[in-house]
Amino acid sequence: MSHDHHDNHHEEGGYHATYKGYLIGFILSVVLTAIPFWLVMGKVLPSPRVTAFVILGFAAVQMIVHMVYFLHLNAKVEGGWSLLAMVFTTALVVIMLSGSIWVLYHLNTNMMPSMDPQTMRNMP
Repeated sequence: MSHDHHDNHHEEGGYHATYKGYLIGFILSVVLTAIPFWLVMGKVLPSPRVTAFVILGFAAVQMIVHMVYFLHLNAKVEGGWSLLAMVFTTALVVIMLSGSIWVLYHLNTNMMPSMDPQTMRNMP
């Protein structure tokens, strides 16, 4: 039984990693790390809250760069099931985190006031 040397074991339309793709991903990662570093160290933005939101935005973009260039996650790989699983996982994590933060915030605001030591002495 002979095998053809041109036999391709990859799916049609699958992602083929290249040196150029890894280089682009690396350069984007470095830039997306350097800009927030500069924003913090140079105190460029007016307030720490604005700086935090901008850094979170850069972090989100960098996660996408990593997923595309290093994890090779796109709509063509595995018929789009990998991307669908990632979207579902992201939605689930966002729902769980936002729900947990919401519950903890409301628990904190609705807790009984702390016991004052002066009040404790006067209790029967």
